[in-house]
Amino acid sequence: MEQRTVAVMGAGSWGTAIAIVLQTNGHQVRLWMRNEEQAKMMKKTQVNNKYLPGIHLSPGIKIESNAAIALKDADTVILAVPTQQIRDLIKKIRLMMPSDALIINVAKGIEKRSHLTISQVVLDVLGECPYVVVSGPSHAEEVARFMPTTLVAASDHKVYAEQAQDLFMNQYVRVYTNPDVIGVELAGALKNVIAFGAGIADGIGYGDNARAALITRGITEIARLGQAMGASINTFAGLTGIGDLIVTCTSMHSRNRRAGILVGQGMSMEEALNEVGMIVEGVYTAVAAYELAKKYKVDMPITSAIYHVLYENHNVAEAVQKLMTRHRKHEMEEVAVTYDQSW
Repeated sequence: MEQRTVAVMGAGSWGTAIAIVLQTNGHQVRLWMRNEEQAKMMKKTQVNNKYLPGIHLSPGIKIESNAAIALKDADTVILAVPTQQIRDLIKKIRLMMPSDALIINVAKGIEKRSHLTISQVVLDVLGECPYVVVSGPSHAEEVARFMPTTLVAASDHKVYAEQAQDLFMNQYVRVYTNPDVIGVELAGALKNVIAFGAGIADGIGYGDNARAALITRGITEIARLGQAMGASINTFAGLTGIGDLIVTCTSMHSRNRRAGILVGQGMSMEEALNEVGMIVEGVYTAVAAYELAKKYKVDMPITSAIYHVLYENHNVAEAVQKLMTRHRKHEMEEVAVTYDQSW
């Protein structure tokens, strides 16, 4: 395997777990974090106590708070900050990194004010560049402990997807390639909204039946919007679609589900976010998803209900009742014709 020089820009739980994977694979890894004091503490303890406690980092992972040092001569730059911070980050680092560096995004969300996916944000700021999105059912807490995980590397160009595949692959991380960038990005972003709703249902005290309904009907409306925006329906049946939705709707590692549980138990959105203590992407993505559904004239009743609960103070129990008593429908009319998509 060719050794690469990788700058992981963002030392949250996922960025830290990725740094562990890449260093294990023999790459030269620099893990950048904005907070200088936290960087000093991580260098001293070799543990990211705030975001990934209990996991010791190899001394081979170089921790940096200086972006220019982290990016010097890097042939691969991984964007691992929250979605709403990505535009500002790439504006800051665009002149610091090599112009031909492979950009890999691992965040999952939609920019709130513009409704752009991250590939569209990168294009807006950097123009055409080598770009890959890596996504899939992958909790950082498990990846950092070398538990089997599958991911998808999607790019408009097969060679870039395969470069990312080679970068991440090892005996416990398996990576598939996919040409459907918009589908992979939308699936990764929108599943957070549905997971927040699944958490609300759990917080109210509903059971497995309700969760199964949210997962299956949730992926239907995610795919419906994805198709309207040019994605392949096949993507939503795969790892980044139903796979990521299942893991995010069922695991307590999911901060979206945890925040939803707290709202279902009666907390306000602000109280729930403070309790979780980390970025809950689904809260921000709910706004973009709701407005994109209106723009593309796509029916997304679960997403709309979650939006109304979060931003218009709708009663949770009443929102569920409205979902259950909507006009009757025939399930099979939702099924779309599948087609193969390749480079």
